Amino acid sequence: MKIAFVGKGGSGKTTLSSLFIRHLAAANAPVVAVDADINQHLGVALGLDEAEAAALPAMGTHLPLIKDYLRGTNPRIASTETMIKTTPPGEGSRLLRIGEDNPVYQACARNLPLGDGSVRLMATGPFTESDLGVACYHSKVGAIELCLNHLVDGRDEFIVVDMTAGSDSFASGLFTRFDMTFLVAEPTRKGVSVYRQYKEYARDFDVALRVVGNKVQGPDDLDFLRAEVGDDLLVAFGHSDWVRSMEKGRAPEFEELEETNRGALRTLHDAVDASYERRDWQRYTRQMVHFHLKNAQSWGNAKTGADLAAQVDPAFALREFAPEEGSATTPAPA
Repeated sequence: MKIAFVGKGGSGKTTLSSLFIRHLAAANAPVVAVDADINQHLGVALGLDEAEAAALPAMGTHLPLIKDYLRGTNPRIASTETMIKTTPPGEGSRLLRIGEDNPVYQACARNLPLGDGSVRLMATGPFTESDLGVACYHSKVGAIELCLNHLVDGRDEFIVVDMTAGSDSFASGLFTRFDMTFLVAEPTRKGVSVYRQYKEYARDFDVALRVVGNKVQGPDDLDFLRAEVGDDLLVAFGHSDWVRSMEKGRAPEFEELEETNRGALRTLHDAVDASYERRDWQRYTRQMVHFHLKNAQSWGNAKTGADLAAQVDPAFALREFAPEEGSATTPAPA
């Protein structure tokens, strides 16, 4: 299951995404955690010190390897130089699974113990001094978009992406790649403004969006959120001494997290589980192709010197397949 955490800068989306990742790890679920924010804080929120977090391999620097692996023997892709962030898989492409071992994870992921469990942690990479004036941050997240386009994940395995703040994710098709998007909102006018933007932009793409209130201090805060977002409000988190200790660099056991907040995490998990029933791999593949053709026409063809529309395999659609079925390149029948 593919899950995104979005929200205004400072809303607490990184904190809540890290709590949800810990919750999944505590349940011994297979988890890949991805820091796709321009401010790379997820590693620290998961217990790494600053030096350890800074040493995480940047997915962007391994983009040639990622492209070469995912391309496989797909005859529609002439070379890795003609692959862009939206290139869809086709017959012969290599597909990714959450729990497998492959060269992409070997290069870009680090295993991070969390209590009795562990997660694979990946990072798109920070915006560096060399990028100033010559690049936009959306080029950094191209690697994770390409990986999500080639991912065939199951019900009880998870990839959790801490997205860039605000509505910046709409600069690509990345916002359509998730089974569930949790929008973290504070009980303020600024806190819900990103919700309105996200709701409007995602309206035509059938994005599953639920609001998670954060820093909710009482009934008045909760009433405000309900009035502003209506039925999209799923649950709210209040003050947490556990989180405050973690932010001070201390390492309390996850089992010590307040029961009210642990209950809120279970509500998030239940919402993700419920979204499984509405999965539509055909729609997912159509949206992937839609954004690929848009990118091809607007800049991809000119940049690569190729007709990228020819990369689309009209007979191919992603499918979930059971562990005992399929291969690295072939999805199981519907």
